[in-house]
Amino acid sequence: MTNPWEEISLSDYENHMKLDSVMQLQNLNQMMKDQFSTYPVSSVMVLGIAGGNGLEHIDNNKFEKVYGVDINREYLAAVTRRYSDISNILECIQLNLIEEADKLPKAELLIANLLIEYIGYDCFQKAVKQVQPQYISCIIQININDKWVSDSPYIHVFDGLDEVHHQVEEDLLIQTLYNIGYKKIAQIESPLPNGKKLVQIDSALVSLIHGCCLL
Repeated sequence: MTNPWEEISLSDYENHMKLDSVMQLQNLNQMMKDQFSTYPVSSVMVLGIAGGNGLEHIDNNKFEKVYGVDINREYLAAVTRRYSDISNILECIQLNLIEEADKLPKAELLIANLLIEYIGYDCFQKAVKQVQPQYISCIIQININDKWVSDSPYIHVFDGLDEVHHQVEEDLLIQTLYNIGYKKIAQIESPLPNGKKLVQIDSALVSLIHGCCLL
């Protein structure tokens, strides 16, 4: 069965996300700058990379490997075109995480922004176990009135996502990661113009926390 994300054009997705009434593309971009720079890692994997928003913040002197993962092949082609300046370290991987998480390579930092909503906690756990990161940084969307897609001229482009969308709760995500050996080390909120907010939750291996005295 085709995943709805394979049918949504990148232009429709990005035009919706950057509307003044939505502002998610812009907020995510600034939050990703911190995601890339905060932790002492040399490899990073971005799950659900879409068109590569935020990759301009990659420091070529810091990172030796950057993985961009998405189910949509056209999104990944756009990433490759847009970020040719980091082609020496960038590798795009097209796969369906729900069915193929066991094909993911290893990376020290795992980033999943607005992605867990579409694969669920169990699948995300499986992906984390496969990647074996030292640090995990997730951004989830907290909605109002159970309305998770903002009004816009593009709203009906996303109708098919109802069949794969899962509402993510902060506490349950934190517990899900704790159950496999990761403890929350930071939480940051970014309000959106329509009353929603983005919440970034960062976690690290419990053994790493104890060893580095991060708490």
